[in-house]
Amino acid sequence: MEKRQTKRGQIASAVGIALNALLAALKMTFGIMFGLVSLLADGVNNLSDCGSGTVSLVSLRISNKPADKEHPYGHQRAEYIASMFIGFFVLLLAVELFRESVEKIIAGVLPEAFWGIYLLLGVSVLVKAFMFFLYRYAAKKEGADTLRAAAKDSACDCIATFAVAAGLLLSRYCGVAADGWAGLAVALFIVWEGVQILREASSKLLGQAPDPAVLDKIRAVIAEGNGVLGLHDLRAYRFGPDKLFATVHVQMDASLPALLSHEALDKIERKVFSELGVELTVHLDPVDLHDEEARLLEERIRAASEGITDGLNLHDFRLVRGVKKVLVFEAGVPYSCPKTDGEIADDLKRAVRILSDAEPAVTVERE
Repeated sequence: MEKRQTKRGQIASAVGIALNALLAALKMTFGIMFGLVSLLADGVNNLSDCGSGTVSLVSLRISNKPADKEHPYGHQRAEYIASMFIGFFVLLLAVELFRESVEKIIAGVLPEAFWGIYLLLGVSVLVKAFMFFLYRYAAKKEGADTLRAAAKDSACDCIATFAVAAGLLLSRYCGVAADGWAGLAVALFIVWEGVQILREASSKLLGQAPDPAVLDKIRAVIAEGNGVLGLHDLRAYRFGPDKLFATVHVQMDASLPALLSHEALDKIERKVFSELGVELTVHLDPVDLHDEEARLLEERIRAASEGITDGLNLHDFRLVRGVKKVLVFEAGVPYSCPKTDGEIADDLKRAVRILSDAEPAVTVERE
């Protein structure tokens, strides 16, 4: 489970907000006073970082509100919505800076910068380096992805500030109107940041798949459960940075008393929650281990289906005997499989009819 930012993480965020606000105010003031579009762009970049940190802290308070009648899964998705607003704000700023930088390039004006601006840029690099180590330390202690992202952003900001300093030095000592080009580079960097924020936030709002490592851990805990013969259809649903729900089908011996099977699955659910923080719901799939005809037919179908498509996962075999025999089973295929569900079902039905007199009932699902 992803840990929430505790006091250490919040202090690191608050320090970052204060430092970014100070850098933004100084750079934007001097950028406007001396007509340095690259310095103004760098200041806006710091301002966006300040805004990101502020919105994150506010959204964190909202997301920590407990579940209620209107929001039974909690409020943690507020962080994703806040990130969307930040992304749009950053892109709007970048577009305006891009326009100003292009105007500077066309005008070909050589800006003048006094020694204090170079001092400011040097201090800015040192401050951002300090913030990088601060965020990285807090991220290691808290296990917070937001702090890891802030550390990476601080490192990138150092590079952006170096670009501004390089542009001003080229303008002063080489007679090249590089201020506009440096501003353009920083504006494009801000665009890249804004797009990344929007992509990540929108993907999570749309239901981004959880980390495969988390699913592997869930499978490992389930496999260790008493009486578990197999599992399939593990699906996870995220409602926030550390609000994860999951469902799974677990196969157990059909001859076991229902109370024993229920208790075993109940223990699995409690263990997954205590160790991983995932609220798991388990569906029991009883398996008749004594139906020799069904077991042999399952083995033959599995062997015959090997060449149908890559990643095919057959499960939930049941041989239903009535007026006529019906072989019921499910087929899981990867989302990347080029075949349609109908084509896969037809291939499997043909295999069943060749190997048995049972009528196939196949359900194909993507997993």
